This record gives sequence, C-alpha cells and structure tokens, in this order.
Amino acid sequence: MTTKRKRIAVLMGGVSAEREISLASGAAVADALEARGHEVLRLDVGEDVDRQLRLARQQFTPDAAFIALHGTFGEDGCVQGMLECLGIPYTGSSVLSSALAMDKLKSKELFRLHNVPTPPYYVAKQSDLADLEDLHGSFGFPAIVKPRAEGSSIGISRAQNLAELAVGVRRALDLGHDALVERWVKGAEVQVGILGGRVLGAIEVEPKNRPFYDFVAKYTPGQTEYHLPPRLSPTRVRGVMNLAERAARALGVEGACRVDMIVTEGENEYVLEVNTLPGMTQTSLLPKIAAAAGYDFGALCEAIVDLAKLHVPRARPAAAYQAANDARPSAIPVAVPATRPLRVAARTR
Repeated sequence: MTTKRKRIAVLMGGVSAEREISLASGAAVADALEARGHEVLRLDVGEDVDRQLRLARQQFTPDAAFIALHGTFGEDGCVQGMLECLGIPYTGSSVLSSALAMDKLKSKELFRLHNVPTPPYYVAKQSDLADLEDLHGSFGFPAIVKPRAEGSSIGISRAQNLAELAVGVRRALDLGHDALVERWVKGAEVQVGILGGRVLGAIEVEPKNRPFYDFVAKYTPGQTEYHLPPRLSPTRVRGVMNLAERAARALGVEGACRVDMIVTEGENEYVLEVNTLPGMTQTSLLPKIAAAAGYDFGALCEAIVDLAKLHVPRARPAAAYQAANDARPSAIPVAVPATRPLRVAARTR
C-alpha cells in the first residue's frame, strides 16, 4: 500500500450521460484519499478539459490523476490521450484499451478472436430502421438493444417484439451512430473484479422487479440483492473468474476493472463487457468485491492510485535522437565467404 503522501487530481463529472454518477464516484474517491493523508484536487471536468488539465499540471503538479469519469470523453481513451500528452500518470487502462473496451462492437470482435464466449449480436444503423424486420430476420426475441458506446446501462432496453425493437434501436441511436442488438441470454448476472491483473472475486446481482440489471437497479438503493460469493459451485466460480481474466486480457485492460457476465443453468458463461473505470459509489460492485477480498474503500482507492502510470514511452528530444543516429555506423558490413562470391540476379526484360 501507498505510504508516501501524494498529490492526486481526481477527475470527475465530465460531459457524458453519466455525469451525475461520475460526480458521486469522484467525491467518494476524493474523500477517501484525503482521509488517508493525500493532497487532492477535485477537478470537475467540462468541455474545456484540455485547458483544465494544463492548469492542473502547472498549478497543482499532480503525481497522478485518478480518473473517476464514466462514458464518452472520459472512459473511451480521450482523456487518457490528453494525460499521455501532458505526461501525467493516470489510473486505468491505456488509450487503446480504453477505446476498445468502451466500444461494445470492437470488444465483441476481440472476444470472438480470443475464444471468449459472448452473446450473438448484430449492428443496426439509422439507415436500417426502414428494413429492421429484414435485418432482424430469425434472430428471435427477446433481444437486448444497447448503444454501441455508453455505460451504466444508459439507453439499454429489452425488446419482446418488432415494435419494441424499433423503439429500442431509435433510443440507442439517439446516443450514437450504431445500436447493438444482442440475443437475450437467461441466467444469473455475475460481475468479476480485477485489480492489477489479479482477480479479486465475483458477485452475483439479483434485481428486484426488473427484467435485468438496468440503470434503476444499479443506482437505486434497495432495488438489487447482492450475493457474494455468487450462488454457484466453487468450481464454477473459479471458471467464471478465469473467463473474466481472459476477457480483460483480450482487450489489454490494466488497473482496476469489472467484467460483466451472464451465467446460465446450462453450464455456459457469456461475457457482456469489460468496464475499465468501474463505478465507485455506495452501490457500486467493485468496492463490494474488494471489501470481501480485504480492501476497505480507502485501501482500494489507494491501490488503484499505486497502479497509475503512463502507457506510452516518452520520446527523446529530436536533437538527442539525431545525435544517437549520427553515432551509429552508416552501413553494417556483411561477411562474405571468399569461396562463394556474390551473385547478382540477371534482370529480365
């Protein structure tokens, strides 16, 4: 655990649909880090995030940035890229891994490439609305409709028929250019927490009076029952955690993350997504999982800070790079045996 007092900029708020959730996460993280003796700058990120981060670097000189942002322009690699350019170590995954994990379509393509099971799906665009029945074909109902790049179950709906499907696709398209239509898989909803490449544990969520773990179930106290460990056999839990680790590795995710899965009665597991910046509120799952693994909330926040880093090697100044090149031999001599002279292939016309 961290013993040295650090200067930490906690990035919260943002401009996505998850702003209020991010403010709650950021406030909880900042309080916890201050309680453990760190100097904290609470940075409510707005549209002028570039200017805000430059001022923070000049006036606060943070040792690390704790990213408590959610959704677009916070979880998708944008802020991570700015921090890389400014040379401020940050929590979570790299620019590329953040972008891949946020993009549900690209995540699924990589899951399939790495033999990580995920529910069948297809993509619907605005131009597909007129022929949605043909596009859906024999895919079947019920189906889950999601925005391609949103979190916290925002914009997600379950369609029981074609009319509901059309409504769900339009709702998802209001939040992005593509809607992801996924086959409904009946089973237990299980989330796995990972910290620094080590699986902390798993939790099963059981929404009350909700068809699935939606926005209301996630952020309304008392709307969900939590089972920790999940109501599965120990062997099955180990298999679920192993699959979650494979999913995170397929996307190159680092730091703290949460892997969302469906576990069926038929002994099948499906990965839904990997969340690279899990919520840190009173109802959030990663803190619950970490607590069962021996981390109180403050220790978890501090452990996440300890993993903060820059993911892109710092480039050398141009002059130093040129000097290094000038010091190298201009040509590398090749030894040619005296008994075997070089042959030049004849040019054909």
